Amino acid sequence: MTSQYISQITGDLERNTKEQERIGAEVDALQEQLRTLQHDHTVLVNMQQALGGASPADEAAAKTAVPAPRQAAAESKRSRPKKTAVAGAGKAASKKPAAEASSAKASKAAGKPSLVDLIRNHLQQQNEPRSAAEISSALTQAHPDRTIKTTVVRTTVEGLVAKSHAHRTKQGSSVFYTAATPQSPEAEPQPKAAAS
Repeated sequence: MTSQYISQITGDLERNTKEQERIGAEVDALQEQLRTLQHDHTVLVNMQQALGGASPADEAAAKTAVPAPRQAAAESKRSRPKKTAVAGAGKAASKKPAAEASSAKASKAAGKPSLVDLIRNHLQQQNEPRSAAEISSALTQAHPDRTIKTTVVRTTVEGLVAKSHAHRTKQGSSVFYTAATPQSPEAEPQPKAAAS
């Protein structure tokens, strides 16, 4: 009976940890999208002012009106029980693709490549598999103007793996990623086996 409880608790802990990582990655991705939107907003305000648009007082009123709902939402999330937060994560996940699309458009409009493009290009330039942490640190060095978190990189690379744009390999408890090639690695051993 005790061993059953232990295995149940162990499984619950693993699921809880994975869910925390997934939600943390979503939060990081949303924070990066927010920073991009704020940067775009600043650029647009400057352009509007240069063209003789709305007054700076109107812009200041708009900026102060936005943070209050975010702060209230953050406080309500902290006070919610865990199950409610997990249930709410499903709703947030359904809104995520639209937010990612708008962020990707905003990034391209600002002349920056998207994180997906950066990761894909980085993996294509590598000769050996890389971990999410290695990819994150390399991209941070290459793009110091961007904040690139390991959890966001891991989520993004897993998305590339799901779309067959990258491959995942495990070595012990570590996970490494490589760029997808036109010929999949699974197809290579078959001709060798046929030749034997």
